[in-house]
Amino acid sequence: MAVIRRNILTNPEVRDAYVRGVLLLKQQETSFLTSAYNIPGTAVPVRTYDLFVIWHHKTMRTPVPPDGDSGTRNAAHRGPVFLPWHRLMLRFMELNLQRVLEDPTFGLPYWDWTVDGSPAADGSPPSPASSLIWDKKWMGGQGDPVNIGPFAFDAGFRVRIESDVGLALRQVDRGLRRSFGQPPPVGSPTLPSGDDLRAAFDTQATPDLATYDVPPWDKSSGGFRNRLEGFKGTGLHNQVHRWVNGDMAPAHSPNDPVFFLHHCNVDRIWEGWMRRHGRVYLPDMTESDTLKGHRIDDPIVSPLGKDGTPGSVLDQTAEVTYDGLP
Repeated sequence: MAVIRRNILTNPEVRDAYVRGVLLLKQQETSFLTSAYNIPGTAVPVRTYDLFVIWHHKTMRTPVPPDGDSGTRNAAHRGPVFLPWHRLMLRFMELNLQRVLEDPTFGLPYWDWTVDGSPAADGSPPSPASSLIWDKKWMGGQGDPVNIGPFAFDAGFRVRIESDVGLALRQVDRGLRRSFGQPPPVGSPTLPSGDDLRAAFDTQATPDLATYDVPPWDKSSGGFRNRLEGFKGTGLHNQVHRWVNGDMAPAHSPNDPVFFLHHCNVDRIWEGWMRRHGRVYLPDMTESDTLKGHRIDDPIVSPLGKDGTPGSVLDQTAEVTYDGLP
């Protein structure tokens, strides 16, 4: 039976399970040493949660094509594989949470940030920094370090792996950082609104949004993928990372547990798009090898090796459903 992914802000039981599971994965040592990932310093076991930080960072530093620029297209971002890659990552995290929680029915919760980015019912402007998501019982607030909630410095939550200014991984021992609503270019003053999301589905106004992706298959492309990733239009996925800022901004963004709530919502939005337009994906295998890693039957770069392809993750309904789609 498929697990159900629910809105974290309306499901305190799911919230509590997610927090408990993250803290367990942060404590659990694996057989992998930091030296295996060329992280300098004393070789120590990598915690299970931190493997996801390393995985995300390394794929962001893997350019596609190999002799290209990772800022143009990499093995997980700025190209078609963005949504399938993160879908696979979410499922791996979900399975690990089920394992440590000893609950095979647990589904990753999502944070619908469009609610916090939209005007209130009385027309007053949004106030995302005061959202319930930042309550001490949910994700805690902002700060350097974050000082309230389950991931607070005083509660023992630690960032152990980060990328330095040269984008190399290093070992640290510090608290989580968030800095809401910073001005551009480092931040974003607002979260995406419901109107922003509706615009991403408006194929009458923008016909290419009915197509998953189009050439040149990068951050300049039209199509739905790039609108949702946020290089076209108002921002969406990228805008959320920039608004939360702090540890959500760099390549080591999975250090913030909000990362998985955010990407679960991104995946939910993609699922809603596929319900309308079909479980379709481009590019196909007729495209050049310079796109290897982004074509429909190319292996997705994952810690399990050749574990999945974009085509293999288009339909997860036998394993995962959502309590509501946009």
